[in-house]
Parts: sequence; structure tokens; C-alpha cells
Amino acid sequence: MLVSAKEMLQKAREGKYAVGQFNINNLEWTKAVLLTAEEMKSPVILGVSEGAGKYMTGFGTVAAMVKAMIQELNITVPVALHLDHGTYDGCYKCIKAGFSSIMFDGSHYPIAENVEKTTELVHVAHKLGLSIEAEVGSIGGEEDGVVGMGECADPNECKMIADLGVDMLAAGIGNIHGKYPANWPGLSFETLAAVNEKVGDMPLVLHGGTGIPEDMIKKAISLGVAKINVNTECQLSFAAATREYIEAGKDQQGKGYDPRKLLAPGFEAIKATVREKIELFGSANKA
Repeated sequence: MLVSAKEMLQKAREGKYAVGQFNINNLEWTKAVLLTAEEMKSPVILGVSEGAGKYMTGFGTVAAMVKAMIQELNITVPVALHLDHGTYDGCYKCIKAGFSSIMFDGSHYPIAENVEKTTELVHVAHKLGLSIEAEVGSIGGEEDGVVGMGECADPNECKMIADLGVDMLAAGIGNIHGKYPANWPGLSFETLAAVNEKVGDMPLVLHGGTGIPEDMIKKAISLGVAKINVNTECQLSFAAATREYIEAGKDQQGKGYDPRKLLAPGFEAIKATVREKIELFGSANKA
């Protein structure tokens, strides 16, 4: 059964750990994340970008697959199905499709428009029992064609958005989507601390969780981060395992070309990555 992310993130914030959002791209991704979360008795958030939703033929297909998989695999841990970096229209599509959580990314709008649209979506989401995430500042790098320069959020603007009743807030603190460059200066903990002070006990979200050093992850959690997004790292581990399988010629041995065999090493690699992150974030046995 899908649940809102609100309760799991409030518990994480109070318990000084974080729940992982692992973006899904197909059946293998979804199955790997769900099974690992169940094995580790960890709450989990399945993130779906608008691009990934379109790739999987639509949000309705994604929601139906996730709900059926939870039932067929006997998943008992809390699972939220969450729109990642959603547009205004995308949020309504996911609400209609049966998602349990949405993110409206209004960070590229003037703050007044961000407030206006977020206010409306908070009302709609909460009326239906969904959780909602908003964003202030920008996440560096590119996500579904939206390019951010990684500007740090204004703590006062964060308070404005938090006061609208959102359940979680993504604040830009120098984090980046994709791989971090060698000259990356690191997270701005000064900004994070200021945002944390302004928004009280609001669960904060750290996007671009791939490649951030462990000590920074743990410090971010101590400063109010209760949700950490991981996508690129699972893609990289899947690609590396699949490449190794093919370069070893295993796809040419017997029926090694069968997709169930061809994709198995990548599937296991995703599981290993998710397991590693759940341990780092501290959410194991918190279901």
C-alpha cells in the first residue's frame, strides 16, 4: 500500500536519520528498490521524474506497476510514490494517476509565483491525503531539460514557502544533479543551518545525493535533512555491471542474451547501491 511521505519524514527528522528517495526508470529499478527496502526494513520513497514517467508510457502505468508490485512482492514497509521536480501540470497528472506524493518545483519562478502555485497545490494535495514537496533556490546541473546553476536558497524565501504548509522543503545549498566535478566546493552548511533555523521542524530535502562525501551527508542530516535523493549512482552501478557482463561475453554463453539474465547483474548492482545508501542514511529498521 502506498502512503504519504509526511509521517515517514517527520519520524526521520525527529530521529536524526534520512529516508532515501531512489528514482525509478523501469521494472528492474522498481523491483530492486522495493526488495532492498523490505530486506532492510526501511521506509522508502520511489521518485519519478516527468521524463522517466513519459519513458514508462505515463504516470498511470507507473502507479499501476508500483501498486501491483507492492502487493505481489508482499512489501510491508512504508512506500511513497513521489513526483520528482514536477511542473504545475505534471503535479495534477500524478494526482490523477494515483501517486501518494508530489513535488512542485517552482524554484525557477519569481518567489511570488512560486508561492501562488505552491499554495494551490498544497490545498489540493492535502485534501486528497498526499504529501507535497516544494523547492527554493536551484539544484545545479540538468534534470529533464531544466538547467540549474546551483544558487543557494534565500532562508527568508524558504520560510515563506514552508509557512504554506508543505510537508518537505528542498533548498539549494550548492548541491548538483549528476556527477560532482572535481572542483566542487562542497555543500553550504552555512545556508543549510540558516534555512533550518527559519523553518523549524520542517523536514528538509537534499537533492543530488550521488557523490556527496559521507561526512557531509551525516552533517546535513544533523541540520534537518530528512530526505536524500539518489538517482545517478544507481544508473552508474547498473551500467558498470551490465558492461562487465557483456564485455566478459556472458551474453553469448547459453541463453545469456535473455533479458532476465542480461539485466540481472545490473539489478543486483542497484540493490547493492540502495543497501549502501540506506545504511548511510540510517533508515534501516525504521519501518
